[in-house]
Parts: sequence; C-alpha cells; structure tokens
Amino acid sequence: MTFRFLTAGESHGKCLSAIIEGMPSGIEISVDKINLNLARRQLGYGRGGRMKIEKDTAIINSGVRHGYTTGAPIAIVIENKDWENWQIPMSVSSVNLEDPEIKKLVEEKRITHVRPGHADLAGALKYNHKDVRDVLERSSARETAIRVAVGAFAEQFLNEFNIQLFSHVVQIGNIEARRENFSENYLLLKEKAEKSELRCADESACEEMKKVIDKAKEEGDTLGGIFEVVALNVPVGLGSFVHWDRRLDSQIAQALMSIPAIKSVSIGLGEESGKIFGSQMHDQIYSDKTTGVYSRKTNNAGGIEGGMSNGMPIIARAAMKPIPSLKKPLNSVDLATGKEHIAHYERSDVCAVSAAGVVAEAMLSTVLANAFLEKFGGDSLVEIKKKTNPHN
Repeated sequence: MTFRFLTAGESHGKCLSAIIEGMPSGIEISVDKINLNLARRQLGYGRGGRMKIEKDTAIINSGVRHGYTTGAPIAIVIENKDWENWQIPMSVSSVNLEDPEIKKLVEEKRITHVRPGHADLAGALKYNHKDVRDVLERSSARETAIRVAVGAFAEQFLNEFNIQLFSHVVQIGNIEARRENFSENYLLLKEKAEKSELRCADESACEEMKKVIDKAKEEGDTLGGIFEVVALNVPVGLGSFVHWDRRLDSQIAQALMSIPAIKSVSIGLGEESGKIFGSQMHDQIYSDKTTGVYSRKTNNAGGIEGGMSNGMPIIARAAMKPIPSLKKPLNSVDLATGKEHIAHYERSDVCAVSAAGVVAEAMLSTVLANAFLEKFGGDSLVEIKKKTNPHN
C-alpha cells in the first residue's frame, strides 16, 4: 500500500484540486478538521491581502461516503474565490483578442518583468513562455493550500494510531525564539504556538518578530525565517536503511524542500551536529530494569537513526527565504525586450513563515502516512490495526 497524491490548478485559476491514492477504507474523515488546517495556513502576522479574499474550504468529490473513506481514490477541490475577476485572463478556452475589451483584460495581466528569486525567469526559458503569467500561476505558493487539504487526510489516518503533528516558528529574520522553559514539553510548546499570531511559543520573541516584520513592510521589503515541525508517538522502524530512497529522513527532506521558498532542511541538531563530539551528539540508550523498555534522555538525532524512526519525536527544521515579490522591486530584465527593468510586483505577503510551518505539517503527514502503510500496510483500518496490535 502506498499513499501518494497529485495536485493541479493555478493561483488565479478556477480551483485547486488533488487526487489521493492509497488511503485505506474505514478512516473517519472530518471536513471541519481539513478546513481548520486550511484556515491555520491563512493566518500569521505578515500575511497579505489575498488571505482576506480567500476563505479556503475543501470540497470532497469522491472516495468518502457517509464520513468514511471507501478505499477508492479521493478527489478534493478548493475553489478560488477570486476566479470571477480572472475568468478571461485565465480562460482555458481561446479568447477573441480582436475584441478591445477582452484584449485589454488579457494584456493587463501579462507579465514580462521577471522577479529575482522566483521561478519566473527559469520557468519562462524552460517552457518557452513569452508571458511569465504562465509560470507564476502554477509556481505560486497558492498551490500549497491543496497540499494542506491532502495532509489533513494523512493526519487523520495517523491520528488513528495516536501520531500527532504540530509546527512552530523558531526564528524570523534575526530574531530567535528562546525555548528553555518548555523545550521538552511538546504539548505546552504546541499550545503556546497555536495561541500566537506568528505561531511562535516565545511571547517576548514574537513581539520582536512582529516589529521586524512591520519594519520590512514599511520599507517595501520581505522577511523569511525558520520553523520546526514535530511528530509525536511515531513507532520504531518507519523507513529503512536498505535503499537510499527508503530512508525516512531523505523522504522528509524532499517533502519539506518541495515547499516554495524553502532553502534548507535539517533533522534533529542539523548542522550543529557537525560542530560537536560524538560523545555529545549521540543519544545514549537506557533500559528499565523492571520492564526492559528502552529510553533516551536526549533527542539530538531528531527521532531518526539509520534512515528509520527510532521511537523518539521526529523533529525537522526548515529555513524559508524572504518572499521574492517586493513592493520596492529589485533590478531585473524585461523578457519582451531583453533589456534591464525593475521586477514585477505581484500582490504578496511580507512574511509567511508561520503558514509554511502548517504546509510542512501536511507534507510530513504524507511522508509518515506512506511510511506507516509501507510497514503496516492493509486495505482497511481494521486490517491495519490488527497488524499493529495483533493481540486485540
């Protein structure tokens, strides 16, 4: 059994859509939980005007009946509320450019001034597009909304086995969160993050982060940062060391790197692991004399050893670069003339690190769901639960 999905749709198209394959039957699905995660993705200090236009809700068209998955492919749609203003510029059918009004609507949305840091230039050259609109519509982070919906399905499957996920912001610009008081209390960490405008558990750091975001906004600039995503109660042995592509950490890295604007991913201590001795790095193993249960006092490995989950919380960090759409555009070129020109400005956020964390939860959920099904696979929830707990 393999959990996989495909997405389709454009930022200003009619809708975003996805097909999920491999979801076992018998999983109770709450649309409210899906929409809650979609709403969480739209929150966060520093988000732009698009979030005021769109109130994302998921429409499930197949694969779920009377609230439970059937085992068939699942089709999901998220309608773009702004579509009514883009029906001609983004029309699937050909339009009559001889009509002055239609031509004006299309030309107003045509873009040739590429943005440094975006997919604009490379995408236009790769696919031989003269209008960058054909690139940015699909490469836009708007696509991550449907990924969050997909991840909500995976998360509800994982919840059946008490696997819980959350994310929180640890840095915006040069402002870092301090975690000394709750670094090992993951439930408190989650609770504090969910109450924060930036999904940062350190209240004082959050206020400083908001100030630097305000400063960036005033200056027509943008900011990136770092978030952490955590998975709790993951069983031992997801993933494998036997082939490179079955290593769980490599799958997590690919999934998180696929999120727009992510420039680095680390597990556990990450790059800090290259700065300390082995005696400081490796998580020592202890055994309870009565029960024989293994335990560890540290989790520098981030829950993964040898490409497999080791029973500790899985902890991954990702760094998000500043968004490349600046109100004060950078120097660039005009594809139509080949001459230097300032970059195009597309309505955008100032900072979206908190939203990226929610997307990361979704992507990690899909990786863990796939790895879980690989190890304990079955076509129905009943069958999988028998495999995970054969004594019941």
